Amino acid sequence: MSFDIGRAASFLAAHGRVLDRRRFALLTGGTSPTDRAAVLAAVDGYRNGDGGYSWGIEPDLRAPESQPAGALHALEAIGDAGAETTSATPQLFDWLDSVTLPDGGLPFALPIANPVACAPFWVESDPEDSSLQITAGVAAQAHRLARDAQGAREHPWLARVTRYCFDAIDQMDEKPFAYVLSFALQFLDAAADSHPEAHELLQRLGKYVPADGAIPVEGGAAGETLRLLDFAPEPGRPVRSLVDEAAVVADLDRLENGQQSDGGWVVDFTSYSEAAALEWRGYATVSAVAILRANGR
Repeated sequence: MSFDIGRAASFLAAHGRVLDRRRFALLTGGTSPTDRAAVLAAVDGYRNGDGGYSWGIEPDLRAPESQPAGALHALEAIGDAGAETTSATPQLFDWLDSVTLPDGGLPFALPIANPVACAPFWVESDPEDSSLQITAGVAAQAHRLARDAQGAREHPWLARVTRYCFDAIDQMDEKPFAYVLSFALQFLDAAADSHPEAHELLQRLGKYVPADGAIPVEGGAAGETLRLLDFAPEPGRPVRSLVDEAAVVADLDRLENGQQSDGGWVVDFTSYSEAAALEWRGYATVSAVAILRANGR
């Protein structure tokens, strides 16, 4: 069993946005400062003057207003490139601090003036209500970035949002929505490097993780499912203690077999524009190759 990295590159050349092509180039051998700077320059195209990100960096959220979901994607790409190489990171943390609600959580989305090609769940969300789903997702990427970035580790917003996530997860007393569970697991895994209490909460959430790691998305598209490698992509991380090695191998096999004849991977959720459908495939292709290579495939 194998996947074809050349065909993946061809798919991205034909259909990928610049951000994903630059991330792929860095992932597959571009290790120079110029290659890292190219990823950051691509991210910068989605940046606003307030320090936040939007403009479709989250493919189904194409409005120009800075959004927490935009921050999530930006932090992921900045972390890939190397956090210390950009001055945008502390400005993004400042922006996140400015939109964080009094309880320490982020709203799922901020108001959107023009909803064209934006998923309805973004448009219809309450900007005054904290969402563990988006907060944990953003905080997970922030902690991942903070592993190697002292400025990120010491920014007061990170401590504030971390406390919110710990408290919200501690209060869970029933199985959460699939995306809430996945992002909560990712957050705890990332925070475990610097916060011992994350390990206990990880084990508590483990009771909601099926043996095969597949978490169906209630109310999603037909067959929409979050997979083990969505919340536990890296070998050797604390979250891997919740699943056995046979389940990891099986999910790696599934992911490897998921490469399509055109070289790319697909997603199983609904996209809300033709552009978003292709952009999600590019994002999924970069993610698939990153996960497979990290796990020795």
